[in-house]
Amino acid sequence: MYIPKYFKINNKDEVRDFLKKNSFGILITSVADRPWGTHIPMELEKDTAGTEVLFGHISKGNPQRKHFKDKTEALAIFNGPHAYVSSSWYNHENVPTWNYTAVHVYGKLVVLDETELMDSLKKLVDKHEAGSESPVKMEEMPEQTLRQMKGIVGFKILIREIHAAFKLSQNRDDEDHQNIIEKLTDRGDSSSAETAAYMQKTKKQQ
Repeated sequence: MYIPKYFKINNKDEVRDFLKKNSFGILITSVADRPWGTHIPMELEKDTAGTEVLFGHISKGNPQRKHFKDKTEALAIFNGPHAYVSSSWYNHENVPTWNYTAVHVYGKLVVLDETELMDSLKKLVDKHEAGSESPVKMEEMPEQTLRQMKGIVGFKILIREIHAAFKLSQNRDDEDHQNIIEKLTDRGDSSSAETAAYMQKTKKQQ
């Protein structure tokens, strides 16, 4: 991913936090010499060796699955908040742009065995059921329900590189930066408000 120097994020803790908060991404691999993408959750966790990896699963009926080989090259793309920025918000003439947050994870894909798959599914469910009024637990599901696991294949991505881009008007002066935050906040939609919040956070860390 091309990242101008103003927008490159090197802080590992910040990237880790982003991946945990924005874990629904796109898994891209090659299928018959063409790029193929599947939209799925991929969770940043530690494997049995204590190494951080991405865990995920897809349907066995997905053609992408048929092209999984041990150590298949994979790219996982994660998007966070993004918003259109009007040039009318600047204190000088310029062009409109788009602020966004995105992370690309490159690595080797390894297929999970049944035990590893079950463990990754338990972690996935526990994470996203934590705020539920009546949390669902994998260990309480009947055997008949768990048989549906036969229709999926689990994998982990052994991370080789992470490219993180937070394009949040870091190249603007303080007046423009603050004005963009205010305009995005006033717009009223959640993505613009979250982008404004990321802008404030990133500015404080500079």
